[in-house]
Amino acid sequence: MVSKENIFPLVVLVFTTIMAALVAGLFYSWSCSVIPGLSRLSDKNYIAAMQSINKAILNPVFFVSFIGTLVLLLLSTYQFYVRPLSIQFWLLAIATLIYAIGVLGITIFGNVPLNDQLAIFDLSSAGPTEIAAHRMQFEAAWNNFNTIRTISAISVLVVICCTQMSIFGK
Repeated sequence: MVSKENIFPLVVLVFTTIMAALVAGLFYSWSCSVIPGLSRLSDKNYIAAMQSINKAILNPVFFVSFIGTLVLLLLSTYQFYVRPLSIQFWLLAIATLIYAIGVLGITIFGNVPLNDQLAIFDLSSAGPTEIAAHRMQFEAAWNNFNTIRTISAISVLVVICCTQMSIFGK
């Protein structure tokens, strides 16, 4: 039964779930629609589109959901830290680690360096061979990193949902 004393951790957990779902949905939609769509573009149009998207995604809404998910995961994990350690604590700790490593870490140390390299590539002065080589160097690696963070983000959401089921399934 939910009481006034334990409502705040549950509210935070609901917001954590929503934020994690938004991030998982973003990466999932990229994997099943944006990446296949971009793959059909010419090399020059592909690089131009990725350069544009990489600039557009750097906005407050993205950062609030992307960083906010980690903050809320940490807060939720902390709120379920009781002795003896509960299953909810362990599930949320696992979700937090998956997010920190598989979503945030992969993005920061995998996708972002590739995005930075792409941002300084001068499309207007490059020839077709150089453009094709740059795309080849970028596309597969970036997509692989995106697949890892997509699977990680979905896994985080599943673990959070398992946490909720462990609370409400009592």
